[in-house]
Amino acid sequence: MGRARRANWSAHVILLLGVAVFVFPVYLAFVGSSSDLGTVSRGEMGLRPGPHAAENFSRAWSTGSGERIRGAPVRLMMRNSLLMGLVIATGKIAVSLISAFAVVFFRFPLRMFLFWMIFVTLMLPVEVRIIPTYKVVSDLALVNTLPGLTIPLIASATATLIFRQFFLTIPDELVDAAKVDGAGPMRFFWSVLLPISTTTVAALFVILFIYGWNQYLWPLLVTTSQGMETVVIGITKMIGTGESLVDWPIIMATALLAMLPPVVVIITMQRWFVKGLVETEK
Repeated sequence: MGRARRANWSAHVILLLGVAVFVFPVYLAFVGSSSDLGTVSRGEMGLRPGPHAAENFSRAWSTGSGERIRGAPVRLMMRNSLLMGLVIATGKIAVSLISAFAVVFFRFPLRMFLFWMIFVTLMLPVEVRIIPTYKVVSDLALVNTLPGLTIPLIASATATLIFRQFFLTIPDELVDAAKVDGAGPMRFFWSVLLPISTTTVAALFVILFIYGWNQYLWPLLVTTSQGMETVVIGITKMIGTGESLVDWPIIMATALLAMLPPVVVIITMQRWFVKGLVETEK
């Protein structure tokens, strides 16, 4: 018993050290966001929060500007990032659910060939597709628009593969019972498949939302106005290239605000997220 308790305490100590390693930089960012520009620039920032937190967060949220930078309001950039993350996550899940449903439960010519063609796209990095994709978006006049930000990123071979593997575990008896009850394909999809896929959908939603929220390369190419900038692009532009033009308190406040929506999504959906990753019973 004593050995087991010591092992338990050792595990907790290791976990707490890991938490400290991850949390300490975030705490330093908060300390910087609560200090004035002179203190941070001179390297005199300590470990205690300063008196300027409310002022810096307010300026970042409402104007995005400080003493040395003129950026877009964080509330506007976070709105763009939130819409982008939600549309990409919802779109990827919807398209992947339907495509996996078609591949598993329907028999049609070239069914597996088309599935493997979808799967092969996993081997193509984004950089390979980005120039022709931008050309199509530009020709359709979707630059600086929400559809231009989201539609090219909606297709997901990974989510299609995950849903396909999940649907393959559905017992044949369940499919036969639905047919006996007179359920057509779409009724079976809405009334049977979706309810038992909830945890998998939740797990993928968390992953795909963070994927959409953190997008950098595509928004950098397809947005040219401050009104459509995402928060990741906004932070990058705030930092710029010259040390003398950096307003670190505003940048740190913006970075902390940018962390909030993903953290809220993870905390809110944590139970479903873990259950979706480990659940095996259907």
